[in-house]
Amino acid sequence: MTHTPRARKHRLTNPRIGIPAAGAALALLGGALLWSPAGRADAAPDRPQAGGFTAVAAGDIAEQCTASDSDCEHPKTAALVEKINPAFVLTMGDNQYDDARIKDFTRYYDTTWGKFKDKTHPIPGNHETYDPDGELAGYKSYFGAIAYPHGKPYYSFDQGNWHFIALNTNDLDKAQLAWLKDDLAASSKKCVAAYFHHPLFSSGEHGNDPVSKPVWKQLYKAKADLILNGHDHHYERFAPQNPDGKRDANGIVELLGGMGGAHPYKIEEVQPNSEKRLTNTFGVVKLNFTDTGFSWNLIGTDGKTKDSSPSYECH
Repeated sequence: MTHTPRARKHRLTNPRIGIPAAGAALALLGGALLWSPAGRADAAPDRPQAGGFTAVAAGDIAEQCTASDSDCEHPKTAALVEKINPAFVLTMGDNQYDDARIKDFTRYYDTTWGKFKDKTHPIPGNHETYDPDGELAGYKSYFGAIAYPHGKPYYSFDQGNWHFIALNTNDLDKAQLAWLKDDLAASSKKCVAAYFHHPLFSSGEHGNDPVSKPVWKQLYKAKADLILNGHDHHYERFAPQNPDGKRDANGIVELLGGMGGAHPYKIEEVQPNSEKRLTNTFGVVKLNFTDTGFSWNLIGTDGKTKDSSPSYECH
């Protein structure tokens, strides 16, 4: 179904990544003593700290199948969202396959991920542009003001100490880039996350997509912290890096989460700074945000944690 894409003070920590410099550690959280084994990325607590919140993210979601099909995955990933019950849901594009027509949104996406529509902040992928009724026609008809809060398919919102920016990389024109620059300048939040469909860095079948490099440049200059993408149908996380792909302690963490339900893609060329890659794994990313940082867990449709990130501090 593919188309050619048109620190705690008493612990020594890395100033960018809030994990112990070496060895095991004991931490007191909510009255419970937690043991964090050395060398484990999932040593971070599986829930946000006091004052934080949880979100769920995935891209490449609803193929044209239903729960009556045993190999249909988007009902299973939707069940994870329901169980986690996050503050809100982020979708990273290709929400509905193949051509994202309104009738397909109604028949498929709406029966599963549509349960969370009122707390979803979506962005479009390339499949939303294939609608015979016009680019993004079904997407706009289905999500309405949720996806177009200001009349454009890009927008931003705040939660806690975080500023979230939703972009449309199908049509990254001068107007959108100018809006992004102004939006970043206007935000006073300590932490910044952006999400859009096409990843600048990917080890998958689509590979690196330079269309989003202008976005990366602006976000890097503004000291943004996290970028979430879809497009390639696998899971991948990267070490902090700059727009030129150089490892950078002050760089941006990229998370590719294209495992929301569409058939998986192969890992083809492992990119520099790629720290973890999984394919043939369906699930959702459970994002744990605090007032000063973030971490996440990849939860598979079997309910098990497939990967856990380090804990990062905001710039």
